[in-house]
Amino acid sequence: MNTAKTVKTVKSVLIKIFIFILVIIETYPIFWMITAALKRPTEFVTKPAFALPDSFYFQNFIDAWTRGNMGLFFKNSIINTFVALIFIVIFSMTIGFAVTKMEWKLKGFFKQFFLLGIMVPVATALLPLFQIYNKMNLINTRASLILTYIAFGLSLSIFLVSGYMKSLSNEIMEAAVIDGCGIYSMFCRIVFPLMKNAAVTVLVLQFFYKWNDLIFSMTFINDTKLKTIQTGLLYFSNEFGAKNWGAIFASVTMSVLPMLVLYMILNKTVIEGMTAGAVKG
Repeated sequence: MNTAKTVKTVKSVLIKIFIFILVIIETYPIFWMITAALKRPTEFVTKPAFALPDSFYFQNFIDAWTRGNMGLFFKNSIINTFVALIFIVIFSMTIGFAVTKMEWKLKGFFKQFFLLGIMVPVATALLPLFQIYNKMNLINTRASLILTYIAFGLSLSIFLVSGYMKSLSNEIMEAAVIDGCGIYSMFCRIVFPLMKNAAVTVLVLQFFYKWNDLIFSMTFINDTKLKTIQTGLLYFSNEFGAKNWGAIFASVTMSVLPMLVLYMILNKTVIEGMTAGAVKG
């Protein structure tokens, strides 16, 4: 008995050590990025890259926000991302409900049609989209990015929502109909509130994808005033180069922090939304 208990204890300790090492590997790059953003320009030359800053030098963030136009890039990304997210959440919820719970002739066809979008490589759509947007005079407009974000975000979102929808009880909706609730009223008052976790999951996942977008913004946007934060970071280093690494790291930190904060706040809800569809209701 003592031997078995000792083996179990050793295994538990080894697992904890392994998890601790993984946490360090995952978090150290973020820690290093933040500390680098707080260094003075001279510290990048006189000290090793892994050395901690002597003091908190917040001028790097000011330079990044003003001279590097990060404020403008932030505004563009926020507008494009959140407008697209609103439509993605609304469309994915309504379409997911239609192809999962409603009965109509082309239900199976449209469900497969939307899910096939997951298999479409982004690169194959760039040239056709560019030609279409160019003929419609949408190049260098927010609409080109917002429409593309919505189109490429719907397939995965509908897939996630449909999995969650299957776990919802049909009896609840049937009872609402018997009580005189119309389909739109039932969706808004009963179905949507029950899908809160799924909605948050879609919102967070799509936020990561749209906030980090580079390929679409580089393809459809050339005007500096409309560049998003990721394209702004790409050209940001060309302005400062090796002269102000602190400002470059500060700009990267500012682009990453919103995602970290959002995930830490909604982490539990996202996990519940991701696993809900796998549990049979």
